[in-house]
Amino acid sequence: MLQVKSVTRMFGQKAAVDRASFAVEGPQFLGIIGRSGAGKSTFLRMMNRLTDATSGEILVEGRNVLALKGADARAWQSQCAMIFQQFNLVPRMDVASNVLHGILNRRSTVQTLFNLWPRADILKALDILDRLGIAEQAPKRAEALSGGQQQRVAIARALMQDPKIILADEPIASLDPMNAQIVMDTLKRINVEDKRMVIANLHTLDTARRYCDRVIGMRDGRIVFDGTPDQLSTGVARDIYGADATFNEAATSTAIPADTTADRTYADLMMS
Repeated sequence: MLQVKSVTRMFGQKAAVDRASFAVEGPQFLGIIGRSGAGKSTFLRMMNRLTDATSGEILVEGRNVLALKGADARAWQSQCAMIFQQFNLVPRMDVASNVLHGILNRRSTVQTLFNLWPRADILKALDILDRLGIAEQAPKRAEALSGGQQQRVAIARALMQDPKIILADEPIASLDPMNAQIVMDTLKRINVEDKRMVIANLHTLDTARRYCDRVIGMRDGRIVFDGTPDQLSTGVARDIYGADATFNEAATSTAIPADTTADRTYADLMMS
């Protein structure tokens, strides 16, 4: 379904992403981990066409999405929904309208200007909010919600697009542990129930272990690990984060409560 072939992004003489290659079959939950600056966000932005690649291909069902232009590129962005760390909602707009903005590129300028939406679209938005447990928040301004609720609104907006793939760029980095767990549980449920591929950039090993079917580790723009969560050994963690990684870089600024003692951070591994 997804083939990434030698994708590279140069900023001057520095490679933010350096010849990244991997393939994904089926609707997996794929986690990308690594230190800040490893290239995780740049890769997702290339995949969503927010940033151009310097070279390489990303094939989805055989079509190179990096080669799409104009309307075709915009259509791809609607099929490859993006969820951001800082939510990217319109703060003073009500929650339901924020969700409806997921299909903004399908609306005319006049309809958008006057905030006119078909009844079917409004009902769909409310159904999605209900599914995510925040239907009662629909009439409120987005800025009135907690961080966890705002991120679920952002997920609802992504689902409004009916995407093939959901990209989540550090979706829990700004959240407290309880809200982080709710958001990750939501993404996992969408992955399993809807059979949608989810690719999430994550900082923590324990989060990757709990939610991902497969994990890719990046360091200095290169893929240094590609395997299952149970293969994240001490040696692998050192390869990804470096021997000098600090607790905050590799462990957990947002520690989701662990279900078992098997959920261990990089710092735990280094001290074992």
